[in-house]
Amino acid sequence: MNRPVRRGLDSDEARARILGAAEEHFRRVGYHRTSVADIAADLGMSPANIYRFFPSRDAINESICGRLMNEFADVALAIARTDAPATDKLGQLLTAVHAQSKVMLAEARPMHDLIVVAMQENWPIIRAHVERMVMILEAVIREGADAGEFDVDDAAEAARAVRSAFVPFFHPILLEHCVAHGEDTQAGLRGQIRFILKALGKCG
Repeated sequence: MNRPVRRGLDSDEARARILGAAEEHFRRVGYHRTSVADIAADLGMSPANIYRFFPSRDAINESICGRLMNEFADVALAIARTDAPATDKLGQLLTAVHAQSKVMLAEARPMHDLIVVAMQENWPIIRAHVERMVMILEAVIREGADAGEFDVDDAAEAARAVRSAFVPFFHPILLEHCVAHGEDTQAGLRGQIRFILKALGKCG
């Protein structure tokens, strides 16, 4: 259980504690079954105090979703910053994001469901995440073009195309459908990566 939020706590630390308690409940019972009163009780504070740090329940939901999106982006960014060839990095990045999406579906279904709703309702945090991922892809593709690995004139346009081609392997609804029907998503992804690399004009 989370420690109570003490008086005079720094606002950033208080927000982090609140989000930590909220995420624990979300993972256990789902965001739709977690009330502000539940979160407050875990922290030894009143619901009114929660609203000192978050203007609404929706703001808490979006913040938790943002934390999840950051986990995906951090994985992608870590791979993008390695010294591997851009061709390898692009494949590793897409594979890692796909694997993380499947793990969330299998082991953290309430969080998967939260992302489903966020995407269906087009929350701003989802739009921001998509733009961040496209920027990461763009950096890798530009690096590959500069190194002669890809034959690409517009890295930004290519990154948006790669993102579109990758949608079936990370979109929670599409991924859930594939898994439910027993599809071999890893094999499908390997084929899609080969297609993407060919479209980028991979040399060799």
